[in-house]
This record gives sequence, C-alpha cells and structure tokens, in this order.
Amino acid sequence: MEELNETIVTEFIILGITDVPWLQVVLFVTFLIFYLCSCIGNLSIVTVVIADHVLHTPMYFLLANLSLLDFFYATTTVPKMLSGLIMEDKKISFQGCITQLYMFHFLGCTEVMLLSSMSYDRYVAICNPLRYHSLMARAMCLQLALTSWLVGSLYSLTHTILTSRLPFCKMNKIIHFCCDIKPLLKLACTNTHLNESLVNIVTGTLALGTFIMVVISYTFIAIHLQNIRSDQGRRKAFSTCTSHLTVVVILFGTVFCTYLRPVTKDTLEQDNSLEQDRVTAVLFTVITPALNPIIYALRNKDVKRAFRKQFLEGLF
Repeated sequence: MEELNETIVTEFIILGITDVPWLQVVLFVTFLIFYLCSCIGNLSIVTVVIADHVLHTPMYFLLANLSLLDFFYATTTVPKMLSGLIMEDKKISFQGCITQLYMFHFLGCTEVMLLSSMSYDRYVAICNPLRYHSLMARAMCLQLALTSWLVGSLYSLTHTILTSRLPFCKMNKIIHFCCDIKPLLKLACTNTHLNESLVNIVTGTLALGTFIMVVISYTFIAIHLQNIRSDQGRRKAFSTCTSHLTVVVILFGTVFCTYLRPVTKDTLEQDNSLEQDRVTAVLFTVITPALNPIIYALRNKDVKRAFRKQFLEGLF
C-alpha cells in the first residue's frame, strides 16, 4: 500500500473569488473600502460605549460585543482575501488554514448567539420596562455575553478538530476565498459523510434554536405593541428593534442559505453549491460587518450623540 505521507497536503491554495485581472482590481478596491469602514465603524462603537457613561446599559454592552465580533470577523478573512486578489502567492499553510477555520466559525457562532441575547434584551425593555434593570442586571449581561463566546468556541472547536483529523492528499485547491468547512471536506481523500451530517445537524440545531428564540421574543413584543393605544408610543417602542431586526434577517438568511442546504452527491451540483457559498460568504464576512455600525449608529440617537461628543467636539 502506498504511504499516505508521500502525498500528504501541508498547504492549501485559496483560489479566491475570481481570476479575471480587471475584476480583481475592482474587487480589491471595493472590499478594501468595506474593510476599512468595518474596522473604523466597529472600533468607534466599542470606543464610545466604553467612554460614554450614558451608554453603560445592557443594550449597548451587547452592541459593543457585537461590534468587537464584527471587527475580528472581518479581520479573520478579508486581509487574506485582499492579498489573494493582488498577489501571485495564494498559499496558506495547513495550520494557518485550520486556525482560520476555527476563528471563522467561532466568531460567526458567537455573533448568532449575541443576536439572540439582544432580542431578549429588547423583549425585556419593551414588555417589562419596570423590571428591566433587575432582569438585565450586570451579572445577567455578563452571563449572556460569556455564554455566547463559550458556545461559539465549543461549536467551532468541534468542527475544527474533526476537520483537522481528515486526511488531505493530492488535491489542495480551495474553491473559496477562505478556509471553510464545506470546501475543505470536498478536498479530503476519505468519506466525509459523517462530517457533512454533523455540519447540518449541529449548525442547523444551533441556528434554528437561536432563530426561534428571536422569533419568540419578537412575537411577544408584537403582541405587547398591539396593546399600546398611542401610534407614537408604538412607533417609538418598535424603532428600538428595527436595527436589530435588520441585522438578524441578513445574518440568519445567509447562514441558512450556506449551511442548511441538503448535501448532494452530484459533482456539478456540489461545484454550483460551493460557488453560491462563496458569493453568500462575501455578504456576511465583508459587507455585513461594515453595514452593522451604519445600521445601529444612524438609527440611534444615543449613539449619534456619543459620536459627536467623543469625536467631533474633540476636533473643534
């Protein structure tokens, strides 16, 4: 029998989004702008939440966690993707690829958990305003945040360990702009049915579970809003939820489209599926982290006031 060590893969080649030269330049400039906006916007939100005592509330504490996650999430994938668009060398070591895989799913899962926690915070604020400070005390906020980070770490660790133990030989070209589970499973030189099933079951359970929690929270909020007679009061109460709902729809939509599609054995359908995953991944790794600060800041009077106080008033 031929020894596997003779053809074992020690590095991967990330094919990226396109190999068309002019399109690579256009995408590089576009994604660089989005990445800079993501870094500046998310770090600015974290800064103003820490610096402004008015924002020391559960809602903004969770928002600061979300912004920090978005910064790390974009930084995990976008710099490597940008270098692949303008440089000949598209290689990444096996260890580097597995590390990126871990961070990618760790931060993504944690963000889903945080969005679920934020929906609970909105439910308490609108439906139980008199008990808000007792139900969302500092200990509770820390518990929600730490649980989100811990679950994200354990979820990602499970997939990372199982993927890293697969044998990769001969084929090492990843049809993606980062190291994700599905493109790596396609390269493994062994049966990956167990891994594919685990991705669908674990990811599906987690995504559907957190999504159901969000739906339940907003169902109670909607029922409560029906009891508010004043249209102005109803609009004011719901306006605190629109930013969060926008982010929820974008993120959960992309997660469901990417990880909960049925597994197919047809090679052509697999390639088409990976191509769709690659396009969808651009939305939640490049665009969404850049849009989140805009969505939350432009629709929130407290955040806009804190921005003016911390940045604009300091310049003039």
